[in-house]
Amino acid sequence: MPDYSDRHLKDVLTRSKTIAVVGVSTNPVRPSYYVARYLGLKGYRVLPVNPGHPGKTLFGQTIHASLRDIDEPVHMVDIFRRSEAVPSIVEEALEVCEGLQTIWMQIEVEHAEAAERAEAAGLTVIQNRCPKIEYQCLFGELRMGGFATGIISSKL
Repeated sequence: MPDYSDRHLKDVLTRSKTIAVVGVSTNPVRPSYYVARYLGLKGYRVLPVNPGHPGKTLFGQTIHASLRDIDEPVHMVDIFRRSEAVPSIVEEALEVCEGLQTIWMQIEVEHAEAAERAEAAGLTVIQNRCPKIEYQCLFGELRMGGFATGIISSKL
């Protein structure tokens, strides 16, 4: 697994403004739901993608059946699907996502060949990481449980 520097991850999270979350759930106890919600609360434009719920609304956005249904630039595609689903998602993203800069695969999601394909197309690829966790670590938001954030605060 690649070792992503804090600077690299922070750069990706800083330059990305619109994130398509593929595999987002409408169930609030699922990680894809609360990660997407968190990213939206942090100012990202989150575009939910789930073929099981097209047309429904989540976080004020219409859920898209696929990346093909998005008609605006997408800077990052965050993949909440099993590793074997990654190649087709990457191919679709490369074909239809205007402005695409990053393919981000969630924790336990990796696919070497799809990553190589995306990198060959000039994209940044992050595998087996969570943008919510990385954001919290890199922007000083982990306070509970004694995490060292480098920020001294009495507010938990």
